[in-house]
Amino acid sequence: MKKVLIAICAAGLMLAGATAALAQPYGQAGCGLGSVIFGSEPGGVQIFAATTNGTFGNQTFGITTGTLNCGDPIWAYSQNEVKKFVVHNMDALALDIAMGNGETLDAFAELMQVPVEQRSEFAGMLQANFDQVFTSDDVVMADVIDNVVTVIN
Repeated sequence: MKKVLIAICAAGLMLAGATAALAQPYGQAGCGLGSVIFGSEPGGVQIFAATTNGTFGNQTFGITTGTLNCGDPIWAYSQNEVKKFVVHNMDALALDIAMGNGETLDAFAELMQVPVEQRSEFAGMLQANFDQVFTSDDVVMADVIDNVVTVIN
């Protein structure tokens, strides 16, 4: 009886694993250029996919930007919060970016999921490119967010 129960559990785990694997657009090597070139076919081809991903260091780029079969970009999950924040804090955000620091800019960096150790660089980049972020007095929230993403990438 124990052997039957163990076999059923093992089969269930394998089925769950197979279902999860099928839900991804990539194989065991993960997302990245290798998954685009070699696909999700199981087996030895995944060695080539992993080697391609590792050689070109593109998984981080894919995860950050939401390309190369990696799904949504990291910041997309908080996109609605970012939009609301920018709409309600546009003037304060512009002032903080112009100064290169401030509470509004810190909160914005947190919503954009910028790691704490990279926030001063983030603020400096935005300050140095202020005219590219706030392109006019009439700039709208969507343009500000798009411009920030362009500047930091």
